Formats: sequence, C-alpha cells, structure tokens
Amino acid sequence: MNKKDNLKRVIVDFKKLTPEILALLVEKYPDGYDEDQIITFRNAKNEIIDAVEVTTEDTKYLVKVSTKLAVTMENYDEDDYEDFDDDDPEAVQDPELEVSDDDTTDNEED
Repeated sequence: MNKKDNLKRVIVDFKKLTPEILALLVEKYPDGYDEDQIITFRNAKNEIIDAVEVTTEDTKYLVKVSTKLAVTMENYDEDDYEDFDDDDPEAVQDPELEVSDDDTTDNEED
C-alpha cells in the first residue's frame, strides 16, 4: 500500500501560509511554478481552486496560487522568518504589490 495515499490533504490560503510551507514551496519550485504544475480542483463549496502541491511526511498541502504567493516566493529569504515559529501563519506578511495608480507619492522627497 502506498503511504502517500494516506496523507492528510490541507488546502492553504495565503493568509494561512506558514514559514515551513513557504520554505517547502521555494525548495520545490525554486524558479516559481509553471502552469503545468498548478492543480485545479473544486472545493467543498464547489468553487474552482488553483493550487500548487507540496508534501511533508504526513501532509499534502495544496497552496492556493495567487499573485501574493508568486511575489512572496520570488522574494523569499529564510532570514526573514528566523524569529518566527515554523507553523506561525502571522510570519508570512502580504507582499507589497506594485500599485499601478498614478497617485502614488512615495518618491517625492529626496
């Protein structure tokens, strides 16, 4: 019997992403994930979910793909998380997504 079939399946939203899962993602997809690595399925509410999969010894994590996830993986630095527990969902903060509005006034004072 295949042990992998008995894994707990956990769907992880960006808000619940922990340093441990993020590290697994970056390790498995060092250059980001491709379209063909994205799994599409329906959740219990029959909504279509796109996710990438990472597996630990006992759990298969299906992490919902999003712009935030892609940017966070791209900018990953394990030192950012050394003060947090591996399972702390507060550790992974929303990345600064570039705003394309013309009213940004960040760089006005030099």
